[in-house]
This record gives sequence, structure tokens and C-alpha cells, in this order.
Amino acid sequence: MSSEIAIRVSGVSKGFQAYNRPQDRLLQSLYGLAARLAPLPVLRDKFARKAQSCSRTFWALRDVSFEVRRGETVGVIGRNGSGKSTILQMICGTLGATTGEIETHGRIAALLELGSGFNPEFTGRENIYLNGQLHGLTREQIRERFDDIIGFADIGDFIEQPVKTYSSGMFVRLAFAVIAHVDADILVVDEALAVGDAFFTQRCMRFLREFMKTGTVLFVSHDTNAIRNLCTRAIWLERGQMQQEGEPKDVCNLYLEAFYEAQQGKGTTTRMKSRADVVAAAARKPEKDQRLAFINNTTLRNDIRLFKFNPDAAAFGKGGAHITGVEFFDESGSPLSWIVGGELVTLCISVHSEILLASPIIGFHIKDKLGQTLFGDNTFLSFCDSPVACEAGSTISAYFTFLMPVLPGGDYSVNAAVAEGTQENHVQLHWMHDALIFKSEASSVSTGLVGIPMLNIDLKPTTSQKEVAAEIWTDRI
Repeated sequence: MSSEIAIRVSGVSKGFQAYNRPQDRLLQSLYGLAARLAPLPVLRDKFARKAQSCSRTFWALRDVSFEVRRGETVGVIGRNGSGKSTILQMICGTLGATTGEIETHGRIAALLELGSGFNPEFTGRENIYLNGQLHGLTREQIRERFDDIIGFADIGDFIEQPVKTYSSGMFVRLAFAVIAHVDADILVVDEALAVGDAFFTQRCMRFLREFMKTGTVLFVSHDTNAIRNLCTRAIWLERGQMQQEGEPKDVCNLYLEAFYEAQQGKGTTTRMKSRADVVAAAARKPEKDQRLAFINNTTLRNDIRLFKFNPDAAAFGKGGAHITGVEFFDESGSPLSWIVGGELVTLCISVHSEILLASPIIGFHIKDKLGQTLFGDNTFLSFCDSPVACEAGSTISAYFTFLMPVLPGGDYSVNAAVAEGTQENHVQLHWMHDALIFKSEASSVSTGLVGIPMLNIDLKPTTSQKEVAAEIWTDRI
């Protein structure tokens, strides 16, 4: 096995015995015993066949193969029942494969289920020692790291209480705190960050990002944004089989399309193209250069270059309506090819409908190059009490006016969508990935994903918070 490979899964399948009735399990045991005790071969064969007929094999995984290289962070995504947790348990050694082989190199630390490996009758302190030794640490090593572990868990005096009294959030705090201090080479995490408050989640994310610099991570989540943000590669499992492996953004887009198709049936607009194809097709001659209207010529000005709407961008949906245009306008209604971060803009999304839309919902997401959603909105809340219908064969447009945030340098895109129904229950008619590409050429953003234009920034000796706030708002008025 190559020293560069941390995990290798080769043709792995996992089957479980399933019974139609509770009594079939007992009958299978009795027939099996009769087959072993039968004096004649013909009777042994007869009872063996009867034992087999009492159950059927449910295949949680079928012929799954992939490799994880050292230092990679690989995300596994899929719906409930797709086999995600099963493959992780097999990699960690808590389940055996029915067929195929799994090889791992390095110490594995796993957080598969809340409190896995904990004794509910033991205190948190006792379980730290128990769980730490299960991960290969000596009692002396655990003693040296104990204060750091309880500091990470931050569960206070509950550390001396039996863990059966813990909430689910306290369980995962303590479990994650232990695996964060076992010097693992491979970290396996199964939806662990779905439990806990925002402060603990941020603490876990800081640990994960630090661990990812040197270690290998296998990460299961339903959150496509987390997969896009954290992972260098993604694997999509569906009904126990691998559907796709590759760039997180592409895999998550395909998973999202399949999710909507499963909810509302196969669409008529599904097509996928690479980001490079989208950028090349979107580049057009600018219609208007907004830079000339600005006198701020410093290198920190947030110049954002817009490309044209790409009608051939990757898309999916049920059909019946399709997006015909995505474009930015200035306050006078002129189309923009250049924006300066902080200025007022209007995003227009035009839709042509082949059917009657009684309650159309049109919306958008602004995403960065990793596919992380920065912000977005849709028309539902503004028109839920008085829907604007769109007749068959006609066009409807949605206008979103906002101050463009100041964006760090890099590539961005607008995802646009049209649906019919309500926020909770709707049919996705047409969803376009990267419908419009834009590029932030320069920026004054010092931290964060976006910079919010400030209405006022002041610096003065502190007197009264109320007086300062009143003075600021008076100046603004």
C-alpha cells in the first residue's frame, strides 16, 4: 500500500439479515439447529434451505471503492439510509465487510454516534480515561491532557456527574473534546457538529481547520455548505452505491439536483457544465462601464467586473418555466457591467413560463468560488399574501434592490431559481447554477467573507453610549 494513502476501500459491500416477521428470526435459529443435528444429508439440506428462506439480505453498501490520501479532507454526502454511517463504522473497525477490503494507515479517532464508547453509569471524568485508552492513550498521557480536554468540553461541574444525566449537546462536547486530544492521524466525524451551540460549533471548526493542516479527515454531513467549505474532495452515496466522486462543488450540485428530482419527479432542464465553460460562455462585451462615474481612484476600491448572463449554465428543475435573464441595473435602470462595492444596485431575474404560475417564487444566492452561500433572498415573503400570477406564455421579472457588499478579491456567481408554491412546499421549476459570473478585482475587506458598507465610522472619547448613538443618528439625519 502506498505511504501516501491513508484509507483505501476496495469493492466493499455490507449485507444485513432482514426478517419480515419477528418469529422468522426464531424459526431460522430452529431450522439451523435442525440442519446441524439431522442424521441424513438430504435432511440437512432441507432444513438449511428452510433456514435461508426465513430471512432476506438487505445490502447497505454495494461494491464501494475509493481512496483517501494523507492530508485530504473528504466529505461524504447522501440522504438517510444511503450507507454513509455504515462505511464510516467499517473504516473504524466497528463493523466488518461482507465482501471487499478496507485498509487504513495511522491512528483513527472517530466520533460516529453521541457518546459512543461511553459508559452511561460512569462520570465524565471516568469516561475521559476510558475513552482515551480506547483511542490508544496511556493513563499518564490522559492525565497530562485532562485539563485541556475538560476546557475544550466546557461542561463545568457536570464532569463529575454520570454521563447518563447529560444532554445530547453535553455528550458530543465531551466526546469531541477527547478525540481532539488523542494525536490521531485520521479523524472520522459523522454529523457531530449538528449538535451543540454556536460557540462550541465554532470551537470545533477551529480545531478541524487546524487538524486539516497535517491530518486526514473523513467528514459526513447533510450540510452541502459545510462539504463545500471544509472538503478538498466529496463522495456522494445513494442507496449504498457511489453516485459521484470529485470536486465538492460539483458533487453537491448533483446531489441537490437529485434531491429535488426525488421530491417532485425528474425534470426537463437538467444539464451540467464545468465552471470553466460557464465563465467562458459568460464573458461578453460590457454594456456600460460604471467606473467612470466614480472619482475614488485608490487601489482599495472594490471594483467588481460583471459578465453577461449565461443561458447555457448548468441547471435543473421540473420544467414549465425557465430563467431567461439575470442582470444588474443601476438606480437609473441602466444595465451594469461594472459595480463598485457599497453602491446601490438592482438584480433583475426574468422568467418565461410555459404554464400558469399561480404563486411563483423567484430567488437568488450569491456564492463564492467554493460554493459557499454569502447571501440571497426570494420573493415569497413579500408576496405571500397577494401572489402575482404569471399566465402561460408570458414573462415575469423579480427585482431585488440592495447595497452590494464589499467583496474580497476572487470569483463569484449568482444562482437563480424559480419555483411554484410556498416556502415550505413548492415545486422547483428551474434552478440555474452560476447563471451570472462576476469577479472582484480589488477590495478593502480586511476580514470575513464580505464587507458590509458602513453608514458611519467615528472615533472619540467615551462619554455616554446613548449620547454617542444619538449624535451619530442626528448626523445621519
